[in-house]
Amino acid sequence: MLRKLYNWTMSLAATRHAEKALFGVSFAESSFFPIPPDVLLIPMTLAKPRNWVRLALICTIASIIGAFVGYAIGMFLYESIGAWILEAYGASDKFEKISAWYNTWGGWGVLFAAITPFPYKVLTIFSGVTGLNLVVFAAVSIIGRAFRFFLVTWLLARFGEPIRLFIEKYLGLLFTLFMVLLLGGFYAIKYVF
Repeated sequence: MLRKLYNWTMSLAATRHAEKALFGVSFAESSFFPIPPDVLLIPMTLAKPRNWVRLALICTIASIIGAFVGYAIGMFLYESIGAWILEAYGASDKFEKISAWYNTWGGWGVLFAAITPFPYKVLTIFSGVTGLNLVVFAAVSIIGRAFRFFLVTWLLARFGEPIRLFIEKYLGLLFTLFMVLLLGGFYAIKYVF
């Protein structure tokens, strides 16, 4: 089943709708969607390595727009939508504990989440709820997301074929590792922060 999903994603990456899908997933992941855009970005870059800059730019722009939506959800819709999203990620009980700390050090948290597999949307919403300085939020989001997506696409474009062969050979192990990192981010939200 995993092999079929991988093959389907690789075939989707080569279609004319792939960039729209990448934009949509990148946008949604920054504000509410649990799946990171890497699931499309990686196969799209492997399918068309010459487009690595364009793909990283699409991902970065969509993610930043989505981050501002997450910020707006936190700022204007926390009671109706934001609290529900944070509850879904197990982060609502942490809000009171970290809100004072967050306005001082939150920029570092956003930067960390923008670069790593940590659920970025949680910190975009927290940023809006706590009123993190919008300039700081924008700067660290742009730096972190651009760094992440440009690094990933550049590495894939530069070392694409060996990476593709490695992914295909160790697909099961890599999927398990990806899930551990993803679930580890959720665990960190619930029990560490």
